[in-house]
Amino acid sequence: MARPDKSAAVAELTDKFRSSNAAVLTEYRGLTVAQLKTLRRSLGENAQYAVVKNTLTKIAAGNAGITLEDELFAGPTAVAFVTGDPVESAKGLRDFAKDNPNLIIKGGVLDGKALSADEIKKLADLESREVLLAKLAGAMKAKPSQAAALFQALPSKLVRTVDALRDKVEQGGAGTPAPAEAEAAE
Repeated sequence: MARPDKSAAVAELTDKFRSSNAAVLTEYRGLTVAQLKTLRRSLGENAQYAVVKNTLTKIAAGNAGITLEDELFAGPTAVAFVTGDPVESAKGLRDFAKDNPNLIIKGGVLDGKALSADEIKKLADLESREVLLAKLAGAMKAKPSQAAALFQALPSKLVRTVDALRDKVEQGGAGTPAPAEAEAAE
């Protein structure tokens, strides 16, 4: 029979896994309390960093429908539960790990899919959601304006061509037969 405090901890972790967009598992061995506090602040408001027990976390992940490798649960583990932009939190963890080599990113989960440590680092190399959306909006705005310029250019080119033909006919085209008459004469 499971103890009530452990059952409550598993239930809480299960809820965190279910309500998070992403979760990043790290090893924090060798970090001071002050460094952990700095890490929590650097992750911002859209991530919660918590030291967890490996066995309870593995059970909670399974209850949430997430399958994680056993090697992620070796050594002391802390999890960053991300409710906002996962790229921003991955960047925060990566940057903190550069300055504090004792923080080791083990792996994680993004939208229910397990990620390796390398995939988390690739995620951190992406631009933020807002930047990517701005680039997409700029590209979408550019294409219609290019199409509008093309559609506007066609009638104006036609008008210029007709004006040039009219000028040619008026200047020296009095004795020149029309194209239909020239074909009939041949």
